[in-house]
Amino acid sequence: MSPAPPDEAPDPARIAWIAADWGTSNLRAWAMDAHGLPLAEAGSGAGMGGLARDGFEPALVALVAPWLAADRRTDVLACGMVGARQGWIEAPYATVPCAPTGPAVEAPATDPRLRVRILPGLRQDGAWDVMRGEETQIAGLIADDPGFDGVACLPGTHTKWAHVSAGEVVSFASFMTGELFALVSTASVLRHSVATEGWSAPDFAEAVEETLARPERLAGRLFGIRAEGLLAGLAPERARARLSGLLIGAELAAARPYWLGRDVVLVGAPALARAYREALALAGVAAREADAAAMTRAGLAAAWTRLANTERRPA
Repeated sequence: MSPAPPDEAPDPARIAWIAADWGTSNLRAWAMDAHGLPLAEAGSGAGMGGLARDGFEPALVALVAPWLAADRRTDVLACGMVGARQGWIEAPYATVPCAPTGPAVEAPATDPRLRVRILPGLRQDGAWDVMRGEETQIAGLIADDPGFDGVACLPGTHTKWAHVSAGEVVSFASFMTGELFALVSTASVLRHSVATEGWSAPDFAEAVEETLARPERLAGRLFGIRAEGLLAGLAPERARARLSGLLIGAELAAARPYWLGRDVVLVGAPALARAYREALALAGVAAREADAAAMTRAGLAAAWTRLANTERRPA
């Protein structure tokens, strides 16, 4: 996938720095002004998963070249899988409890127009867990609401539930619900039963309630989707909603210590966040939603401000 052209390129003199969200599959960048506001946006499919270590700098330059000034170095601050062990350079995890974004690591760049730094992810010892990228969205949530004390739920391939208090991530838990949905719907016997699109809200709600109350029934109820399709003609779009509901319901049962009695904010893709909001409503939780891209930018901007202030501070 070739890079999508950036928005109409602003004058590089107006660009104070570049924010980048660099995941396994995609790279997304924003030209930022001195106030932390985006001037332009660009994206490509040059994710970490498809790049060798020497491919990161060319992929970035190919995307943001129109934003770079010839006579000065432009700072880039990135988050996500670009800082993984297999990424451009490893940005070691910070250990919770801690602030969501820690000290950045400088990546080796040869282009004199660039200075690239990468934010670390978070690790949890004992109840072993890691996140990389989501912590920046949590930082954005805190920047948007400094007094936030509650739980951030970040739905995705590996959904994260994070307890946030006093500006820190206290603890978190990851669930492979999104990946399980993809695997079960495409690589199991249910691939013959589940549609790739379509929805049934009643089937989703019924399935959520079933595994929320009885998570131990998950494996059996999954096969029930196949059996009902064969014997009673369960429509594929209904099967899709039911599969999603069963998996999310089981996740909510396991994550109950995070959401029970807490203020919950969902940060994720709109359709997936909506499904989690509806599932939580069945458990009596009125979750709020926050835009994932906006939270990423806000988190990067907060980290950039802290970094810039540190560099300006006298020794």
